[in-house]
Amino acid sequence: MYFIGIDVGKRHHQAVIVDDQGEHCGDPLGFSNTRSGIKVLVERLESLDEPVKVALESSGQYWLCLYDQLTSLGYSVAVLNPLQINAYRNIGIRKAKTDPIDAFWIADLLRINRARPNQIPEDIRLQLRELSRLRFSLVDRTGDLKRKVLSVLDRVFPEYESLFSSVFLKSSRRLLEEAASASEFAEFDLSELTQMLREASRGHFGERKAQEIIAQAQSSIGISFLADAAHVELRCLLEQIRLLEDQIELIDEHLSILLEDANQYLTTIPGIGVVLAAAILGEIGDVNRFPELEKLVAYAGIDPTVHESGQFGATEVHMSKRGSPYLRRALWLAASMARRYDPDLKAYYHKKKREGKHHNTVIGALCRKLLARIYVILQEERPYVVR
Repeated sequence: MYFIGIDVGKRHHQAVIVDDQGEHCGDPLGFSNTRSGIKVLVERLESLDEPVKVALESSGQYWLCLYDQLTSLGYSVAVLNPLQINAYRNIGIRKAKTDPIDAFWIADLLRINRARPNQIPEDIRLQLRELSRLRFSLVDRTGDLKRKVLSVLDRVFPEYESLFSSVFLKSSRRLLEEAASASEFAEFDLSELTQMLREASRGHFGERKAQEIIAQAQSSIGISFLADAAHVELRCLLEQIRLLEDQIELIDEHLSILLEDANQYLTTIPGIGVVLAAAILGEIGDVNRFPELEKLVAYAGIDPTVHESGQFGATEVHMSKRGSPYLRRALWLAASMARRYDPDLKAYYHKKKREGKHHNTVIGALCRKLLARIYVILQEERPYVVR
């Protein structure tokens, strides 16, 4: 048996071949991340006189094309976590790190049977994963932009934030497109401001709110000489926010369509809607690749860390956070909603709070309970039943 370790790069890969004794077989092979480059690797593999197994590191997104090409040709390919490779590399005495050396450690880890073939999610679930991850990214960027808007207002009209339940209400945004600083709002004509508020809020706000805004602006401590710059800043930031929100809405529509074709019942769980169901299903993929619940818990990174040595045992236990950050984030959001709508989880939450547990500690425990239910539902392919 020959074992091939591949160190993955964006443009070029490095492959090292070892035999079942861990000895190098020939020189390291460098090849480009192209169809012709992969053909060079395949020709090398076909020239070997014994069966081969291949392992590569899941470095960013660069491994996916290589994995797809090799598996389509019938090769058994294991995809290894970079943390696993790094830990195994540290058993060596020399602190040397090059692409061929990394490829050797990957091959050797495969040789000692510590790497298993990986499974790529089916087409629908892979699309769910990609779109959900992009959505998380867009939501984070939207949050950053909103914080910048608040930062600008803190300089030129710090009292503005108290005038609305949210600065980013439709009516509030409409006003910020016309003015930014307190000095600009103070010069507004009352009837004009009232009309603008009524149209933007569909009659919810009127003259009283307009008078309140003008009064706050006239007594504001905002910096007036930054008015022009603030106006441009807010206009740019609000346009970016609007664009990102439109893109998030577009992604949500596609996620909804994909979920209709996926065999799933996650949306029957209280607190899990289309967006979170798509993220959870996309990250888990085929649930059968986890032979037991604890494997899935570890993959989500919500398993507890254990620190014991001799007579010492750590008194504080934290999440390992070594698994999929996207799955962990989706579970946290789902648990935060489920504690409100699932009677059993709601009772558990309040029980632990009465015992003096911190909110985050209890939500972490709810993540574990919720994941156990998700595991059963995906395995048995049945709807969730609220007890």
